Amino acid sequence: MSLQVGSVGRYAPLAGLSLSFWRVVVLIGFLVFWEWAANTIIDPFWVSKPSEIAERLWQQASTGMLLVNSAATLWQAALGLALGLPIGVGCGILLAAWPRFAQVVEPFWMGVYSLPRIALGPLFVIWFGIGLLSKVVLVFSLVVFVFMLNTLQGLREVDRDLVNLMRTMRASRSYVLRRVQIPSILPWIIAAFRINVGMALIGSVLGEMLGANRGLGWYIQMSGARLDTAGVFAGLLVLMVMAVVINELIGLIENWLIPYRRNARISST
Repeated sequence: MSLQVGSVGRYAPLAGLSLSFWRVVVLIGFLVFWEWAANTIIDPFWVSKPSEIAERLWQQASTGMLLVNSAATLWQAALGLALGLPIGVGCGILLAAWPRFAQVVEPFWMGVYSLPRIALGPLFVIWFGIGLLSKVVLVFSLVVFVFMLNTLQGLREVDRDLVNLMRTMRASRSYVLRRVQIPSILPWIIAAFRINVGMALIGSVLGEMLGANRGLGWYIQMSGARLDTAGVFAGLLVLMVMAVVINELIGLIENWLIPYRRNARISST
């Protein structure tokens, strides 16, 4: 058994290298097919071409606007996430601590959660202007409920026998929360964070489309108004790269906070 575990640990880097290799192969193959199709069977006006997108990104990078627009979108998304995480998790803990109150207010916050944020966007612009605050509030309104729902559901899934055992040993509620419940809901919070990365970027871009003078959402909207397909795809590509990089960082944090899940993934390979 120990020999098998040792062999898995020895070849895990090779497995990771193989996975990265095939991802690069798939990406290059897709880009080559896209370039070929845009030159032969599809009008590039509709789908642009990877070469044109790369040229547009180089132009934006050389003028510094790529950094300005990317930083604006990322900063708004990060602030909304930073605000939504503690408030969402805190509200989820409170609702789990008072289940009767949670049952009373559930229809109301579910109704607010179900509202399309694009319908609330104009209100946020009226209330907070077209500056940074309206975008942050819009992002916050998208992510806070996901944090709250995941925290609440995670606490409901905690082993009740373990909680009861701690209470029979006269452990305080705060001690049970710190030592049992919060460690148990970490996977739920990280899963919510992964979902909210895309939601935060959506909220940031949506806010920029409603009113802004910079940001990737603003750049995509301006490119679309000029029928500049390459510009639209360039903005979308930067957003996708942002989401991928942030999710990889979350994966590293997850491996650090929850090492047993990393070990389980390695052993499964």
